[in-house]
Amino acid sequence: MGQIMRRQALVLCCSALLAGCTVGPDYEQPELLLPDTWQEVAAADVVGEAPPLATWWEAFNDPLLTSLIQRSAQESRNVVLAAARVEEARAIRGVAKAPLFPDLILSGTYTRTRPSENGAQGQIIEAIGGEPGEVSENFQAGFDSFWEIDLWGRIRRQVESADASLQASVEDYRDVLVTLFAEVAAAYVDVRTAQERIRFARENVELQSESAQLTRDRFNAGLTSALDVAQAESNLANSSAQIPTLEFELEQAKNRLSVLVGVNPGTLEDVLAEPTGIPIPDPTVAEVLPAELLRRRPDIRGAERRLASQTALIGARKAELYPSFSLAGVLELVSGNSSDFFTGESTQWTLVPGVRWTLFSGGRIRNQIRVEEARTARALAGYEQSVLLALEEAENSLVGLQRTRVRRERLTVAVDATQRAVELVRTQYLSGLTNFQNVLDSQRSLFDQQDQLAVTEGNAVQALIALNKAMGGGWDVDAVEAMAASATQQADSVRAGAQLPGTAETGSNTSGSGGS
Repeated sequence: MGQIMRRQALVLCCSALLAGCTVGPDYEQPELLLPDTWQEVAAADVVGEAPPLATWWEAFNDPLLTSLIQRSAQESRNVVLAAARVEEARAIRGVAKAPLFPDLILSGTYTRTRPSENGAQGQIIEAIGGEPGEVSENFQAGFDSFWEIDLWGRIRRQVESADASLQASVEDYRDVLVTLFAEVAAAYVDVRTAQERIRFARENVELQSESAQLTRDRFNAGLTSALDVAQAESNLANSSAQIPTLEFELEQAKNRLSVLVGVNPGTLEDVLAEPTGIPIPDPTVAEVLPAELLRRRPDIRGAERRLASQTALIGARKAELYPSFSLAGVLELVSGNSSDFFTGESTQWTLVPGVRWTLFSGGRIRNQIRVEEARTARALAGYEQSVLLALEEAENSLVGLQRTRVRRERLTVAVDATQRAVELVRTQYLSGLTNFQNVLDSQRSLFDQQDQLAVTEGNAVQALIALNKAMGGGWDVDAVEAMAASATQQADSVRAGAQLPGTAETGSNTSGSGGS
């Protein structure tokens, strides 16, 4: 009975030795104190269902904008670069995981030798009764194997770090999409805003051309002085001079949009040629609470994953303080004759259990641990800073959206009033009730206010785009997390079903909460 118990205890000890433990801190997502609500509330006076944040651009009801965003997701070089970084991180994760398994190397040689009859080897052969210069053959094949037993979790911590880095690269990919969609929409709005400003400029040039012709006719009829003609022509020339600048801004916006979509400048000229006005989206806005930004924004999620990756490296360094155990072996078949190459007599093997423990390194290992701890502190500060910047961006976007809406409403009223003033002062000028200076002032004011209105309408839409970007719009977080949870369950079941000794993952070897 005692012998059976001793055997059971020995089995348990060996199992514990193979399973190992994981040294170093276990990652936990930091808890941050965030406000419950925003200082500014977007669209508080609007009743209606907000559009989905994942496809916020659909609220613009502009098929061309939607097609450009979809095209950019496929052809933008920024997306290609981000996807390549994900593949790189996935391969690095595979490299980090490889040491959990034994290295197995197959080798084989065939040697055919004829020694010199006059050399030392030939003389030795002759001395023992052999024939000098006889050709000999040697066949050799075998397996070399090496396996480091991950007793203290050094390799598992590195895999944990690589897992988190891979997740961070995926979040960076999503962040590229969020930024790209916002930039495509912003460039598209810039195009439509420039076209609208050009339209107003040309309308005012036409109006001022009529006024200039009117002054010439009245001057020829002796009803006014040459001063009115000169002032009218000066005003007309000044307004006309604004159009080339606006056309240059339009071309810049088109070229910027082309590059964002992933095509050569000028490719989109035909589809953007017809001015369709600045797209006015639905008034409702999908708001996200401050705490929800941690879940929605890919840049915050990526910073949190990088913190998790860096935290795991502390444990990988600490494991170097402890002895490492390895198991090496060689199995070979060696024969001088091919006929008996696969017989038992040709077999030779070597088994080499090993241990390596750094007893003194001049403080190198402990200083490396301090390096990783300092980098982790830096990653934590970066994560917290990214949250603060996200809150700032969201608050500024909310304020900008509200203020530009108010400004647009007031400018609309001003433009309507100035248009009526232009008609009235023109009538009074023709009736001789006012001088031409009032006509010039009213026309200049109309041009300026119409231009400001076009710019403000564009800014209002840009503010909405910035708000959707600040809220992390552009991808479906719920769908992604559901897919990630399903993938995690499948991976866990696979690991539970087939797990090698020494690769067991305990509760301490997790990537932490907050990842996907």
